Amino acid sequence: MKKSFLFLLLSVFGFTSLVYGQLQPGDPHFGESCTSIMVGKKASADGSVITAHTCDGNYRTWLRIEPAADHADSAVHQVLKGTLHTEAHDDMRKVTIAGSIPQVKHTFAYLNTAYPSLNEKQLGIGETTFVGPDTLVNKNAMFLIEELQRLALQRCDNARDAIRLIGSLIKEYGYADYGECITIADKNEVWQMEILGEGPVRIGGVWAAQRIPDDHVGISANISRIGKIDRDNKDYFMASDNVEAVAKEFGLWDGQGEFRFWKAYADQEKPYKIREFFVLSTLAPSLALTMDMEELPFSVKPEEKVSMAKLTELYRATYEGTAYDMTQKVKYIKKKYDDKRNETGADTLVSPVANPWLSTDMRNTLNYIAPGTIDFQRTVSVSWCSYSHITQLRGWLPDEIGGVSWFSFDNPGESPRIPIYAGASELPAGFEFCGQKRYREDAALWQYRKANKLATVSWGKTKDIVLVNVREFEQKAFDEMPLAEKRAALLLKEGKKAEASKELNRFTKDFAAATTQRWKEMEIRFWEMFGRGF
Repeated sequence: MKKSFLFLLLSVFGFTSLVYGQLQPGDPHFGESCTSIMVGKKASADGSVITAHTCDGNYRTWLRIEPAADHADSAVHQVLKGTLHTEAHDDMRKVTIAGSIPQVKHTFAYLNTAYPSLNEKQLGIGETTFVGPDTLVNKNAMFLIEELQRLALQRCDNARDAIRLIGSLIKEYGYADYGECITIADKNEVWQMEILGEGPVRIGGVWAAQRIPDDHVGISANISRIGKIDRDNKDYFMASDNVEAVAKEFGLWDGQGEFRFWKAYADQEKPYKIREFFVLSTLAPSLALTMDMEELPFSVKPEEKVSMAKLTELYRATYEGTAYDMTQKVKYIKKKYDDKRNETGADTLVSPVANPWLSTDMRNTLNYIAPGTIDFQRTVSVSWCSYSHITQLRGWLPDEIGGVSWFSFDNPGESPRIPIYAGASELPAGFEFCGQKRYREDAALWQYRKANKLATVSWGKTKDIVLVNVREFEQKAFDEMPLAEKRAALLLKEGKKAEASKELNRFTKDFAAATTQRWKEMEIRFWEMFGRGF
């Protein structure tokens, strides 16, 4: 059997593995989930501050707007564990109460994603896990990272206060998670905060935070990147008092030489891999960064201002056309014929069934057939993404309009982005249900996932179709958002906040409905292309 034909059969019969083709425990790349790119206000094309997040893994995909609320002096906030894998907001299966803390008098409205991400005051948060040494984990402590994000969004209107709040909560009640980075942004600046526990028997934690310069771009991609902590430079650094002491106590730093956070706590050879290198070198090519460097800059000044279009492109990145392109060796022979069907020659081409999101099983099979066919690279966009957002914060606009979460279900390399405003009070139908536990038509995730997965059966034939539609809706947003924002701004000026919120709700719902209709049409088209075989 020819290798190209065998690959074709594997692509068709391996389709079900592509649907849930995420990395499994034991794979050396299993922990590499989530990417957050940060953009300072002088580095962005329009002056906005940006943070972002890809939630790469089997995490819940339901989301909703949690309303602002007033609370009695005696009220408490219940701290939860286990919310990342629920099927709806009222699903309490396997969710436990870790404890409670005093409530504040007023909490802000916020966008409740698996890792809560945006509030009504234009405070945005992204997240990536860098794991760190397991000797620092205390499972009996109170807080997981998602609950700290929730409290920051409920209680804070700026990044620095959010960092201080999280630090104080960790100190008093303890941090129970593995090493996490949260990328916290407001209307003026964006910070990278990295957090770990303080050991299995001690309530507390260690953390450091570093600000991205206003004219720079940074990235967190599952590796600690904070190096030297300059506590005297309070505009750019914050840290817990115990950072060096805990590192010495657990043998992570010998106390000699300059202390570097990532060297002590990252449990990595160096503070970057392919994603950090790709993003930073793409935006600042003249720096001539290489993968051989011991350390990349914490952030870089982009040589061109970064637009939303550029960011969405980076979040679709699979390194196509570079040395790291995983499709370049997946080839087949295409024979040539004259008008009389006589064979006149042949070309060796990249196979149309090659795609950058093959499952581990498929990659292993191809490399067994022809060793060295695919050298796995962790791309920015992955097939096992639950959802992603690029959160844009625009201080020159009212908060209700200025904060926008460009939200996307499933693979960010294939799905459209739906604008959700900080002033929204409702979300489109289907957003309230998670589609990860089972197939369900009423979960918005599956309105995109079905077409996306079918497209990967023969990506060479479907890629242009998918990307034309993705870019069309991106342009639709660029064209139509200013008008919707103008209408909402006029209502806000008249004191009609509820009406403005309804206007923003309507825009998002109509936009989402248009995308789901288009992805349904693509699904049907792809079944017509592939349903009867090749």
